[in-house]
Amino acid sequence: MSGRIAARLRKLAIDLPPPRRPIANYIPTKVSGSLLFVAGQVPFINGKYPYVGKLGDSVSLTDGQKAARLCAINVISQLNQHLAGNLDRVRSCVRLGGFVNAMPDFVEHPKVINGASDLIVDVFGDAGRHARTAVGCGSLPNNVAVEVEAIFEID
Repeated sequence: MSGRIAARLRKLAIDLPPPRRPIANYIPTKVSGSLLFVAGQVPFINGKYPYVGKLGDSVSLTDGQKAARLCAINVISQLNQHLAGNLDRVRSCVRLGGFVNAMPDFVEHPKVINGASDLIVDVFGDAGRHARTAVGCGSLPNNVAVEVEAIFEID
């Protein structure tokens, strides 16, 4: 991996993990026109789910933000694999969708998903500014705290 975005990742001390294979009947990325869709990514690293449980109960806001950040790193890993290591092909992040495993009375979903949004902007600069959804869910796969999906415009 080389280029402007690879240099930014090095500066931010981010090593992309190997992209995770799908655990169900879907593909991790799909292109339609100039849009590249990245399937929902969960906080998974080194064979483990470090952030499980519900926000507003067993998971703190800070840990929720860390979980969202890890999801965004996994989004970039999938993106990187699809683009054969050339992240400079990204024109913009069009949209992020964030899902928060939360108690019914938890209301800080946007603050949690900021962990992903902030990372995308840190990595891609102005091209990382995006539209976004942050919603609460009653549960997520494997009881993870957060899941993040993305749409990018590519060259």
